[in-house]
Amino acid sequence: MRIVVFGGGGRAGRATVAEARARGHEVTAVVRDPRRHPELPATRTVAGDVTVVEDVRRAAEGQDAAISAVADLTVPADAFYTGAADALTAGLRTAGVGRLLVVGIASVLPGRSGAPLMDEPGYPREHRAFLLGHAAGLARLREAALDWVYAAPAGDFDHEGGRTGRYRLAEHGAAEDRISYADLAVALLDEVERPAHHRALLAVAGDGDR
Repeated sequence: MRIVVFGGGGRAGRATVAEARARGHEVTAVVRDPRRHPELPATRTVAGDVTVVEDVRRAAEGQDAAISAVADLTVPADAFYTGAADALTAGLRTAGVGRLLVVGIASVLPGRSGAPLMDEPGYPREHRAFLLGHAAGLARLREAALDWVYAAPAGDFDHEGGRTGRYRLAEHGAAEDRISYADLAVALLDEVERPAHHRALLAVAGDGDR
């Protein structure tokens, strides 16, 4: 397949690019400044801003699917994630790419109570504005006229973990769960390679046996 990865220079993005290339896919990694990422194993690396429709369209031309693993902590989260969702929707549609996977955050997933994890008792509130920004971006995505999947770690990332190739899809978010970036990338590529079209929230959990 031909896959474009927005945010290919971040931790989730780099793991996704590496997993896709290991499976033999052609990968276009989109980053702010390609000169800062000479080590990316992508087929090609291009400059682009995920909040700019024309940048999205240009990077996505001729691709089969898109993965967004973007983050920007220098601007308000609600503006960034809604802007990214809107630009991805418009740019991918113009480029003729109908499939999008978004690397999300556990806080917007349903928790054990059915409410968003960030609204459950005891969930940390110090970064709530950032979490609400993610939620606003997801709300825009729900309105998008494309096949989308929002995949997030069920809890958080295991920053020291490597690739085991194993994961499970959880029934809900759980703050205590951990999964490595590499194993989340395995789940993302498994999803990209599925022929079925659908819209879904996926809570991707670590394999407890590892």
